[in-house]
Amino acid sequence: MYKDTVNFERVRQLEKKCVEIRKNLLNFIYRIGMGHLGGELSIVEVAVALYYEYLNYDPKNPRWEDRDRFVLSKGHCSETLYTIFSDLGMYTMDYMVEHFETLDTAEFGMHSNRKYVPAIEVSAGSLGHGLPVGLGLALGARAQKKLWRTFVLAGDGELDEGTNWEAFMAGGHHKLGNLVAIIDKNGLQMTGPTSQVMNIDPLDKKLEAFGWEVVEIDGNDMYSVCRAFASLPPADPWVFRKPIAIISHTKKGKGVSFMEGNVKWHGGGIAKEELDRALADVEKGKKERS
Repeated sequence: MYKDTVNFERVRQLEKKCVEIRKNLLNFIYRIGMGHLGGELSIVEVAVALYYEYLNYDPKNPRWEDRDRFVLSKGHCSETLYTIFSDLGMYTMDYMVEHFETLDTAEFGMHSNRKYVPAIEVSAGSLGHGLPVGLGLALGARAQKKLWRTFVLAGDGELDEGTNWEAFMAGGHHKLGNLVAIIDKNGLQMTGPTSQVMNIDPLDKKLEAFGWEVVEIDGNDMYSVCRAFASLPPADPWVFRKPIAIISHTKKGKGVSFMEGNVKWHGGGIAKEELDRALADVEKGKKERS
């Protein structure tokens, strides 16, 4: 599936953007007092690559009819998207903090809500339902003969939910080549390792058995991420082909040494001294990549 169509200079630019987003995200979580930093940090490369390079999307017109649809199924990681939206000029950080889960103007919540934030495609409070909705969007594009693509980003712990497997089965059956499921496989969920809570492996073989084309990447390596997205076939609704599942191997808490692989950081706030240490870690990572 892979093609050598990745511009290395653009990869470096996107890596620098990831540093900015991680730092802004950490400051955002510190200011609002609560987040899910483990998973929010693990999806940064994928989210940045999509919103700054591969998603056919206009931040000035988030409900543009011909946009690609992006569904963040692991909705508790919405703060990563909010941070990107702020960086794209859609909202200021101060505005988002002011309107975060307030009683009168709760535009921004811990879980995304499309009723209040037009840039959010699907509300994602209950986990496990993003892929079924994405499946419906992809079927809708086919019925309307639209060329846009549907991306769904789900967590590995989220695959405990049976609705995902119904969607995997239906996606393979209908050969929805305009549907891409990205699994953020960081190996941890709220109560421990996914292998112990509910083992989903061998995930690649299971998805292949459901009729999906499977690609495995290092989801925290921007070149690997870009290579996968650049290699996607056209989202042609008239062509029946296997839907694509990208298994994105990541580290929970990526970029912050004391958060990486630590289930403690699934959810919670961050103290000032922890924030300072985390920002220093992200800055150190920036220097190592240059």
